[in-house]
Order: sequence, then structure tokens, then C-alpha cells
Amino acid sequence: MESRPAAPGPYRATKLWNEVTKHFRAGMPLRKHRQHFKKHGSCFTASEAIDWLHEVLKNNSNFGPEVTRQQTIQLLRKFLKNHVIEDIKGRWGSENLEDNGGLYRFPSTSPVKPLPTWCPPKENSENFSRDKEKLFKLPHLSKRTLKKTELLESLENLEKTNLDIIEENKEGSQHRKEISQEYVQEIWRNIILIHLQTILGLPSLEEVLQPAQIIPEYVIYNMTNTSKHGVVILQNKSEDLPHWVLSAMKCLAYWPRNNDMSQPTYSGFERDVFRTVADYFLSLPEPLLTFEYYELFVNILDLLQPHLERIAVEALQICCLLLPPPNRRKIQLLMRMISRISENVDMPRLHDAMGTRSLMIQTFARCVLCCAEEVDLDELLSTRLVSFLMDHQQEVFKVPTYLQVAVQDHIEYMKMDQCKYPREEICAILPTYSYCKQITPQEFEEQKVSTSQAAVAELLENIIKDKNLSLKDKKKKLKQFQKEYPLIYRNRFPTTENEAMLFESKPTIKQPMLSLRKPKFRSLRY
Repeated sequence: MESRPAAPGPYRATKLWNEVTKHFRAGMPLRKHRQHFKKHGSCFTASEAIDWLHEVLKNNSNFGPEVTRQQTIQLLRKFLKNHVIEDIKGRWGSENLEDNGGLYRFPSTSPVKPLPTWCPPKENSENFSRDKEKLFKLPHLSKRTLKKTELLESLENLEKTNLDIIEENKEGSQHRKEISQEYVQEIWRNIILIHLQTILGLPSLEEVLQPAQIIPEYVIYNMTNTSKHGVVILQNKSEDLPHWVLSAMKCLAYWPRNNDMSQPTYSGFERDVFRTVADYFLSLPEPLLTFEYYELFVNILDLLQPHLERIAVEALQICCLLLPPPNRRKIQLLMRMISRISENVDMPRLHDAMGTRSLMIQTFARCVLCCAEEVDLDELLSTRLVSFLMDHQQEVFKVPTYLQVAVQDHIEYMKMDQCKYPREEICAILPTYSYCKQITPQEFEEQKVSTSQAAVAELLENIIKDKNLSLKDKKKKLKQFQKEYPLIYRNRFPTTENEAMLFESKPTIKQPMLSLRKPKFRSLRY
């Protein structure tokens, strides 16, 4: 493999750091505390900060519910080291913070870090902007399914220095047009950039991805050299996982049905096998998503929301195609393994104090995504991404056919007579997405709340209208719903009368046929 360009600075991670620190400084409750018979105002204990920040991170779209309390402690230690907070005596610079009653306060200095600058090649940026403008001037071409053999033709185009396309026009004359290897590569680069910019909703990709970072040979290889399960097959076996690692991963993925380790099992055997796999991946010189694409994958974190799930999957589909084939194969096999382990009810506990899913995420997060330069939020960002990849690994590693169609259609379009200036135009088929413009973080949070509340309200209506539920089960479910979502329940049943109307159709008790009246006793007196 040829050498790759240097990675950009951790721009997105620094931006997230600034957002978290400013939010923490603005929202963390401060009060008076007594320590060693002395009162201290406007401060907080370490445990109070951990409780508050842990809840914030779990509900933040960039981190999610997978954030552990221990990770929150690590982040607060970074806060202390970087002077976001200081102890009650004004000391900072170390990471000496524990989950206890130690007192801390905010310093007068700002916690905001300067954003790293990255100056991309100007020429590439201008060419991409010009090509993108010309894209929307061309007619929208119809989508169709592209066969694997047709995509292989694109690979042949890259291997030839010049490709002569001869076509007869309406008068029967022939036109010869040459497509150079460089131009075919340019087609792939521009189409990928256009699709990614559309998916991510960014005004520019200058701080995320450059054309030089897109190697078409990698993309085409990842699309065409796959097994029936979609996993990349490497021609150079020296770049593959060692045989003993593959055997160990297969053993864990199919536990306990498959064990080709040729070793007798014993108590704790599965833990030793897991440790063997973990040690290999943790010893790799760089993460599987590479240092080069760190900024790109971190920018996808904003899309890891339930209502943006389809868009996030499409973004990851394209980004994972950019990886060198050995990296793509390794991360495919790793995600398949940890996903199966997490769902395997027969797998013994691999850790005494941690659940299987959490163990998978915590173990492999940093060998999947991290920055070449140490970033304080690396662990939290990587766990969020790995969690999503585990849940959607089958969809993420599918080949997006519309990229193949876009490239092939562009080559076909060049054969047409009206394409007089092929070097100045580029065409691509863009998928349809659920948003057209960027919104503010406040609008996003409001939409997120309203979307989730609408879904919960719909669940309530489904319970009410479910005719298969008995009256007893329906009352039980509604009572549970009222406990979990009191506000939504109160909006649906503002008064007890509204709630009573739901159960008013009770069986009526028929009146007895004979009317038994009390006998009248006559007075004995006349």
C-alpha cells in the first residue's frame, strides 16, 4: 500500500470539548459546602459533578446512553488537568479526582480551547466546488441496478492509461473520445464528495475530507472483492488477520457450537480466547478507521439519532468504503463477532463486573476510532460510534449501489453527442434525504423531543385501541404507561372522566324477572 497523507487536526473533537465544557460550566449546580469546619461557597463535590455530568452525557446525542460512570470520572479528571475546574484550594493540572466528597469550583479563566486550523489544498477545493455547481445543471438520470461485472469494467478503466470509446451517431459517423485514468479517478472522487456533503449536511467538506484522501482503487476493491456475506476478500494474504486470530474470533462468534481451536475447553476458556483476540486488536499500530479519517467519522456522530438512522447508515456506508481493504475486512469481522457475542445468551460472562455488551464496547472502542493526537473526548466519542456499528453492522457494510450507478451513468453520458465538453461536467445520482438545510442545536433538541414524544403518544393510542388485550391487561399496561410517561398520559386523559369513558362499556346486569318487594305489615291496631 502506498503512503497516505497526514491526518487533519482533531477539529470536531475540540469543538465538542468546548460545547461540553461550556454546558458543564453553565449548568452544574453550585452551593455552599462545609469542609474541615470551614464553609466554601459556589462549589460542588466530585460525586455531585459525576452524577450531574453522567446524566447530561447519557442524554447527549454525541455520546448516548452507553456512557459509563467511570468514563464520566475520566472526563472530569481531564477537566481538572485542563483547568476547566480546580480544587477548592485552586490547584489543577493533575488528574487526581475520585468519586468522593472532594470540593471543586470553576476558575475565572475560560475553558474553551482554540480550534485547530487545517488549510486544505486550494486547487482541489475550487475544482470540487466548480464540479458540484455543474452537477445540478445536468438532467437527472434514472436509477438502475448495476451488476458486479459492470462495476469491474470501472476497475479496468483505472488500470488502463487511456480508454477509447467509439460510438456511432445518428448519421452513422463515429466519434472517438478518450478517458484517462486520472479522469476516471476524478469521477469517483467528485461523486463521493458530493454524496457525503449532501448526507452530512455540511456547507463544505474542507475540514473533514479532501479529494486526495479518496483512493478510487480502494473503493472499487471494497465493492467487488467480497464473499457471499459481503466481507472483503484480500488477494494478499499477508495483510489478512493471522490464522490463530481468525480461529479465535470464529470460536467466540459461534460459541458454543463451533470450536476449531483444537484445544480442550476448561473453566474460563472463553475468557482466555476473548483476551487473545482483544490483545491482537489493541496492539495494532493505528485504529481500524485510521487516523486519516478521524475527523470524518467524528462528524457522523450528529447523525446517530433514531430519526436520522437511515442517513447515518448511508454516511457510514460511504465512509467505510474509503478504508484500505485490510482495514475494512478487519472491522467487518470484528463488528460481526462482537455483535454475535453480545446477542448470544449461551455465552458465559466474560467479565465479573461488566455486562457482555458494555465489555465489547469498552474493550474495542479505541482500536476502532481514536485521534493521532491525544484528544480528551476520544473514549466517549469512540464508544458512541462502536455502539451504533454493532447494532447496524449488516446495513453499514452493504455496498451502496447508487454510487456505482452514478459513475457508470456518467461514463455512459459521455458517449452521447450532446456531451460536448466532458472534461468540464460531472453527473451523479443523489439519494433523497429527510432534510434540506441545517438547523440550530436548539431546534434539533426541540425536534428530537417532539419526535420522541409523538412516538410515545402513538404507543399509548395503540394500547387504547388494541382489541386483543383483555380489560385487565389493558388497565395494567395503561397504569404502567402512566407511571413511565405521566405528562403524555395526562395530555391524553386530562380528567378522570376522560379515563373512565374508556372503560364505560361494562357488561350490564339484567334486572330480575320477578320483583321481590318487601311485604307490608299491617298494624294490629284498629
